[in-house]
Amino acid sequence: MARPINQLSFKARSLLFAQLSAIAYSDLKEAKAASRRLEFNTIEFYDVNGAQAYRFMNKYDCIIACRGTQPNEFNDIKADLKSIPVMAETVSRVHKGFKSEVDELWPAICEDLTRKQNTGKTLWFTGHSLGAGMATIMASRCLHNLYLNDPVELYTFGSPRVGFKKYCNSLGVIHHRFVNNNDIVTRVPLILMGYRHHGTEHYMNSEGQIVKISGFKRFWDRLKGMAAGVMKLKIDNFSDHSMDCYIENIKNMKE
Repeated sequence: MARPINQLSFKARSLLFAQLSAIAYSDLKEAKAASRRLEFNTIEFYDVNGAQAYRFMNKYDCIIACRGTQPNEFNDIKADLKSIPVMAETVSRVHKGFKSEVDELWPAICEDLTRKQNTGKTLWFTGHSLGAGMATIMASRCLHNLYLNDPVELYTFGSPRVGFKKYCNSLGVIHHRFVNNNDIVTRVPLILMGYRHHGTEHYMNSEGQIVKISGFKRFWDRLKGMAAGVMKLKIDNFSDHSMDCYIENIKNMKE
């Protein structure tokens, strides 16, 4: 029987949101089957002009999982490339492409979240890659909307930078941001453009362990990851972005 998410351990919550972020890449039939195994029996798929997300729900919780970049979807690639900062709906500036994707979906999601049968659910957001950026913006909009529940937490995997410092400071939501070693997406858009990261970072080192390291130690660890990738004939910067890697590392995470 399903339990409320807030009763799960941090590892169990992190794994659940990683799995739902991966399921968000599936078609509706596959997503329904996979999410039911995780005890979410109400599933809604949002698809507007190529912007896509799922709503997974049971009697306790409502999760919005945004779909990330699909290499064969031109709309996703176009959104990633629109890194020009624009005014956010809330405070300061955000990535134009991510905001545009959210703008497409927001009316339908907002309508769903304000339905009487849904307002009693605990609200969460999650996503990978482009979906992480979208989930961050959606969580911010909920927080600044008096008619919507405040999200309890936001879980992102391989997230790019989403907004300027003032925007990040305005978010006010607990954000667990997972970064896998050399994942290239977590380093864009550039800091020189004004973008910053938000939330508590959970860095996964070259051995797949979640550790707190910075500076030279992290630089050295990333070099180790690149070297290991070369030995496996892989480009570490891209292979580390895989949602499968994030899930595997969280499974091995210590409680």
